[in-house]
Amino acid sequence: MHKKMKQERTLALVKPDGVKRGLIGDIINRVERRGLKVIAMKMVWVDREHLESHLPSDPAWVERLGEKTLSTFEEYKIDPIKAQGTDDKKEIGTMVKEQIFEYLSSGPIVAMVIQGIHAIDMVRKLVGHSLPVFAEMGTIRGDYSVDSPAVANLEKRAIKNIVHASETQEESDNEIGLWFTPEEIHDYKRAEEDIMF
Repeated sequence: MHKKMKQERTLALVKPDGVKRGLIGDIINRVERRGLKVIAMKMVWVDREHLESHLPSDPAWVERLGEKTLSTFEEYKIDPIKAQGTDDKKEIGTMVKEQIFEYLSSGPIVAMVIQGIHAIDMVRKLVGHSLPVFAEMGTIRGDYSVDSPAVANLEKRAIKNIVHASETQEESDNEIGLWFTPEEIHDYKRAEEDIMF
């Protein structure tokens, strides 16, 4: 168990906006400075079939997207019918999911497998809150984006939040398998591992 904890793995994706803005190097730098190591990496331009397998297919997830959008509209006193043409959470969720597809297929993505102590939690801390407007300064999203759900919803587009990081061990295991074959993942020892932990 001890060794397994030191070798926890997670998936991180530099999304098309992060790639187009030239943030790949800074994101890798932040990961490596934290003491984590990149054990697999590639740049891909994904198709819809791949995105369908990456995003949840559960109808409840789509409805939650719609609920979040309706919540944002309510908070900012925006009429959902004027903004989206409907106030049905399932219809809105379906539209938001389509916007996510458009966003993630708008350019290449850099996919990485990151390994280290509590890699899942550490990478989540590094990337910050999924809504950049609420991300703390010092996190990737907090430093490089101010996008908000209200603006994105009004513009009928996905929130541009630069990077994706797996949230749980189960999600990480599933996503790593979707993006990498076992042969593409490499095992090596960083020089400072004996010193750091």
